[in-house]
Parts: sequence; structure tokens; C-alpha cells
Amino acid sequence: MSDSILREKAFKFAVRIVKLYKHFVEVKHEFTLTKQIYRSGTSIGANIEEATQAESRSDFIHKLSIANKEAFETHYWLRLFKESDVLTPAEVESLLKDCEELLRILTASIKTAKNNA
Repeated sequence: MSDSILREKAFKFAVRIVKLYKHFVEVKHEFTLTKQIYRSGTSIGANIEEATQAESRSDFIHKLSIANKEAFETHYWLRLFKESDVLTPAEVESLLKDCEELLRILTASIKTAKNNA
């Protein structure tokens, strides 16, 4: 999968996270937990963007690894929201699916980059 597809998927995911955060703040008046998912969910794409400007292969791998860690954290928050009934299963399933797809792509990209080093 090309970097541009990964970048686009991460960007679209971040937009969804921003909208989720906005909904929580404006409608549910919840600020503490949603700041966590806002930070980690938008950081995925930001680190992928940084990776495109990496100074070396190891820097590239490092930036993608940070994005991968942020995706795992975001996945945690989504699961927590689902299990604690902060979000309904219907509300969270699509986000979880997109997050899992990002995790798969990032893991494969990191593995490929390491093998090509």
C-alpha cells in the first residue's frame, strides 16, 4: 500500500476523531477522557506526515513506530468507551475497524522498512 493511501486514511481517521471530540464536548460535556483520544487519534496522521520527511530510514521507521503506538492507544480508548457505555457498539464499531486497519498497515509498513534497511 502506498504512503499516500496510508496518509489519506490516517487523515480521514483524524477528522472522525475531531468530530467525535467535538460531539463529546458540545453534547455530552465530557472533557477528560476525550482529550486522551483526541490527542492519540490525531497524532497517528501527524507522525505519518513527519515520516514522509524523515532524514533517514531509521528516522522513517521511528516516526511510523510512534504512529503505531498512538494507534494502539487510540484503539484502547475506543474499546474503553465501548465497554463503559460511553459510546454504543454501533457508534464505535466503524472507528474500531478503521483504527485496526491503520494498525495493520502501519505494522506492515514498519516491517517492510526494517527488511529493506
